Amino acid sequence: MEIRLFTGNAHPDLARRVAEALGVPLGQALVDRFPDGEVRVRLLESVRGDDVYLVQPTSPPVNDHLMELLLLADAARRSSAARINAVIPYFGYARQDKQTEGREPVSAKLVASLLERVGVHRVIAIDLHAPQIQGFFDIPVDHLSAVRLFARYLKERGYAENAVVVSPDAGRAEEARRLAERLGLPFAMLAKRRHGPRETSVTYVIGDVEGKRPLLVDDIVSTGGTIRRGVEALLLAGALPEIVVLATHAVLVGGARENLAHPAIREVVFTDTIPLRDGGYTVLSTAELLAQAIRHVHTNQSVSALI
Repeated sequence: MEIRLFTGNAHPDLARRVAEALGVPLGQALVDRFPDGEVRVRLLESVRGDDVYLVQPTSPPVNDHLMELLLLADAARRSSAARINAVIPYFGYARQDKQTEGREPVSAKLVASLLERVGVHRVIAIDLHAPQIQGFFDIPVDHLSAVRLFARYLKERGYAENAVVVSPDAGRAEEARRLAERLGLPFAMLAKRRHGPRETSVTYVIGDVEGKRPLLVDDIVSTGGTIRRGVEALLLAGALPEIVVLATHAVLVGGARENLAHPAIREVVFTDTIPLRDGGYTVLSTAELLAQAIRHVHTNQSVSALI
């Protein structure tokens, strides 16, 4: 059973780098649109009896890239692939993992059901916004983390000296704690209050940040409003104006660039789970991490060693 990699239009550069890291060619697929906007997909190579990996973040435009992924999976199933693995570096709809008000869908659960329905056997993702999304699936989910990438970069740059790892809220506290342990640093957290689906405020800082360089680590930066308010709260608590912002998924909409241009932010570091078309930020590659996960899955080795 061979490894076969295919991708849609979401992030072909990342898919190519994953293929290079694995030492396998990237499979050929036709993914385009009919004049009315319908997505059209066709695999241009046989996958009968093969272990197929579809590398496709559901990044903006989320609905287009999700539909491409679903159709690629259906094409592989109808072409008699032995196993179909969805490699989703950024899992769109992850922020809709529960009902916050009445008469709302649980959209993340619906996406999980759609992936299972089209024949996906396994999902590989990086830094799900809500880890409990793994429980929405009745198939295996390998939940990878960017913590190792961030820790290595921070050590190389010397940012771990006189620093403190800061979580922007309770939801990211576990990942921030793991990063702090890898670096041998103290840990702090921002107390965040949500006033609606798009509005938050930072009420106070939990932990000692005075005289230290904050390493503010998050999973998603969308508008950057939470980051800006977090930076202001850290400065009021006496932190050094040398803040390093690290986030896995660079969604970057609205006023994100203005918010991330705060003078107290020394550097902004993202991974390449979402393609960044504008410069100005440091981007760490996830290709080797994803390639290792694919190799371990294909050879039935443990993936937990990569987390």
